Amino acid sequence: MKRRVLFITQYFYPETFRGNDIAFDMAGRGWDVTVVTAVPNYPRGRFFRGYGLWKRRREEVNGVHVVRVPVVPRGNNPLTLALNYLSYALCASVFTFFHLLRHRYDLCFLQQLSPVTTCLPAVVFHKMTGRPLLTWVLDLWPESLKAAGGIRNRHVLAAFAAVARMEYRHSSRILISSQPFRQAIAQQQKDFGDKTVWFPNWAEPSRTIPTRGLKLPTLPEGFRIMFAGNVGEAQDFDHIVEAARLARGTDIRFVIVGDGRKRPWVEEQIQVHGLQDNLSLVGHFPPEAMYTLFAQADLMLAALKDEPVFNLTLPAKIQTYMASGRPIVAMANGAVADTLHEAQCGRAVAAGDPEALIGAINSMRQITREEREQMGRNGQRYCHAHFDKQTCLDHLYQIIEQL
Repeated sequence: MKRRVLFITQYFYPETFRGNDIAFDMAGRGWDVTVVTAVPNYPRGRFFRGYGLWKRRREEVNGVHVVRVPVVPRGNNPLTLALNYLSYALCASVFTFFHLLRHRYDLCFLQQLSPVTTCLPAVVFHKMTGRPLLTWVLDLWPESLKAAGGIRNRHVLAAFAAVARMEYRHSSRILISSQPFRQAIAQQQKDFGDKTVWFPNWAEPSRTIPTRGLKLPTLPEGFRIMFAGNVGEAQDFDHIVEAARLARGTDIRFVIVGDGRKRPWVEEQIQVHGLQDNLSLVGHFPPEAMYTLFAQADLMLAALKDEPVFNLTLPAKIQTYMASGRPIVAMANGAVADTLHEAQCGRAVAAGDPEALIGAINSMRQITREEREQMGRNGQRYCHAHFDKQTCLDHLYQIIEQL
């Protein structure tokens, strides 16, 4: 009998998140999958071309039924971001309520990125149907709000903590993308820890670049340190910019591939500090271009702010960096540093220490190219052993069968 799945996520194709792979794989297995998501606007803060509040609200993508509820675009300021979060939570919850009056599903899968309020339509599902709810936690809340958003008001943090507890309470299983999340979730309530199952991110698969319609940038000459991903608060661009300032007068070149709310600030800093020669923002590119860009880098860069929640986090970019076979340098604590050490695929320095970052870059530069390439191969082996996409997806279906 065909399984019917309601898939809740604020971010879905053409936005690039791992939940896309799960939904498409379920549909490929013959499951009936309906995704309740937002009009795509991440990370640039405006609706993608071809989409709008009343345009292309329903479509089928790779066999998945996609319903897009109206939202306020993220924009580039805290007010529009808050309205974006709230509009999705409200509209998706209302849609789910009325949708479930006419349709039946066997289970609900929730991809819980930021914000935690994306769980509200999934909670509506569980309360109305009593059917299993699988929650994939990729960001811890309210910890992420405090660390990345700078929110310190205890009443606001307590309110979001209550939402997180409600999410965990209604979840049949809590899938965690980083092992240290288990302890943090168990601190909310002991039996929440008993529900947790490790379900990590996997690497973006290597894909062939289309021969037409995609122009890649010409990268600056020098020793290239490439960051790929969201240009946001959590990624500690304050200290990445400071590292670029320390590298002035050398041929170290920081190359930023991606986009996000922090990008205008980084562009301003480049002008203010005269960093045009050694800090480049080359823009956002689709996943199929990533490995070609990575191949031109000497080192891949990861950075996270020095906050307790980020010490527990293993960003998805680490798996993709590993799969690319490039050595990695990181300015991060905790899970990131531990993983690089265990995989022997690069070097990590303390979060928020740009001087140590430049030191690590110089030390990796002084070893031979073959030694750096060996680090890259170590990362590939580790990624294949621990973060293989098909292995992760097969594990998900085992979890579902147990329910």
